[in-house]
Amino acid sequence: MTANLSLPTLDKLGSSLATDLDVLAVTSQWFASFAGALQSANIDNVLALLLEDVFWRDMLALTWDFRTFQSIHAVHQFLTDQLPLFPVCSFELKNDLVELQKPYPDVAWIQAFFDFETPNGVASGVFRIVPLPDGTWKAHAIFTNLEDLKGFPEQNGPLRDHQPNHGKWAAKRAREMEFLDEEPSVIIIGAGQSGLDVAARLKMLGLNALVIDKNQRIGDNWRKRYGALCLHDPVWYDHMPYLPFPPSWPVYTPALKLADWLESYAHTMELNVWTSTSATSVVPGTQKRWKVSVTRQDGSVRVFEVNHVVFSLGIGGNVGRSPDITGTDVFKGEILHSSQHKMASDHAGKKVVVVGACTSAHDICADYVDHGVDVTMVQRSPTYIMSTKEGMPRLLALYWEGGPPTDVADRINASYPNHLIKLVHQRVTRQIAEADKELLDGLRARGFKTTLGIDDSGFLLLAWNKAGGYYLDVGASQLIIDGKIKLKSDGPIKEFTPSGLLFEDGSTLDADVVIFATGYSDARSAYRELLPPDLGVPGIWCMMGNLALCRFHSKHIALQIKAVEEGLFGKRYR
Repeated sequence: MTANLSLPTLDKLGSSLATDLDVLAVTSQWFASFAGALQSANIDNVLALLLEDVFWRDMLALTWDFRTFQSIHAVHQFLTDQLPLFPVCSFELKNDLVELQKPYPDVAWIQAFFDFETPNGVASGVFRIVPLPDGTWKAHAIFTNLEDLKGFPEQNGPLRDHQPNHGKWAAKRAREMEFLDEEPSVIIIGAGQSGLDVAARLKMLGLNALVIDKNQRIGDNWRKRYGALCLHDPVWYDHMPYLPFPPSWPVYTPALKLADWLESYAHTMELNVWTSTSATSVVPGTQKRWKVSVTRQDGSVRVFEVNHVVFSLGIGGNVGRSPDITGTDVFKGEILHSSQHKMASDHAGKKVVVVGACTSAHDICADYVDHGVDVTMVQRSPTYIMSTKEGMPRLLALYWEGGPPTDVADRINASYPNHLIKLVHQRVTRQIAEADKELLDGLRARGFKTTLGIDDSGFLLLAWNKAGGYYLDVGASQLIIDGKIKLKSDGPIKEFTPSGLLFEDGSTLDADVVIFATGYSDARSAYRELLPPDLGVPGIWCMMGNLALCRFHSKHIALQIKAVEEGLFGKRYR
């Protein structure tokens, strides 16, 4: 079914926009019919308001799951099954967030936000309606999202602690940090952005979490990586829950600066984090679901029993993955994974080969050039390249200077299912490639292999599907074009030799140092190390991703955990 998907263009719909269109009146009329049909559980009337190829994406609000239903037939089954379990009410259209949008000359829709309630939840929604030839409007995409649990609002804003604290805060925090008076409700393994975000969300819901991290300091997961590391996402995309970056923050955050921010975030949000601490086992408990043994820096062991364990160990578990190439024992130089590399100055005067052609490889190679080190990039497969200058304002227009508030942008972003995102990004990717034509032509002239991504959809689906395969250019591409970063892209590696690498075509490449910037291991490896095999995993949760995804979805993790603890969690819709 998805193979024939296309955007709801005006040509496809056979319609046009009226010059005197009253956007709010059209939206209000459609929404009144939609809300009335849902509240009365009149599914036929709901379906009459939808296109045949409609998307309905739900996050916990009506399914206790993350589900996308594509086609009117799939939505019919979904509503038939779920409306009896989730009688909806209290619909309210957000008039200030109704907008006619024309993303392309041949595409137009009205986007609007609404709120509603279910028996246990307060929810929000986004819809986009398109015009039909007869003057009516129907929905092409609907998004419903659980925002809060009834009776359990977040303890912030007007619900924050109003009691003065005279001289008792430091001692109270010390006892909280050590869990001397109360056991944690949740253990979170990993104190990167994902673990800290979940801990902050849980705290706002009144759940006490212990975050453990094997590193000496919070932020070391960024601090201890290669020195040239810098985020290529803009600051407006990267805000953390409850505590956005200050307005003076640079658009692209250096890794060391982010590391210090994570440390200060945990302190400011009063999160309970044990550093230099490792989880040594996670096994079924006696009183609660999981017994978690943790070992601290001094060798002491503490055992907790909790219902919930959140793994927040990164997309690859931070374990470097290198290709299996024979001859490592005969190579006389140094072999590193990018996770082990620190500073370009460590290899001054040496000949360096970097295997890989995505973000880490480009960053590391550019750093070597800056330090006068002879460096060659070995490209094994095509890479998607876009410049941040041309790409980011187009790709992340929602998260740019002057854009909507972060919480609004997050919900708009989430309202696009992946199949729909692909359709939109195929167009955006072409636009970016046209703007980057000189850069891309220069790379190809040097022999660099480029791609437009999965089905020509660019960066985003590569990130979601592979967590790699791209470089968002901040200058290294020009270094390749200028020959300052040497390039070898004409054949796979066969084996190491005493002096470097031998390729399948018989060519060689001398090296004193070979760095594999080839990604990280399967994220599931961290689970396998700790969890018993062949065991169901109720109460085991996963949080991973970039700062934006962790900001938004950490709330979903926290809401599910809170719902389980309060006996509100229903059955996931299958």
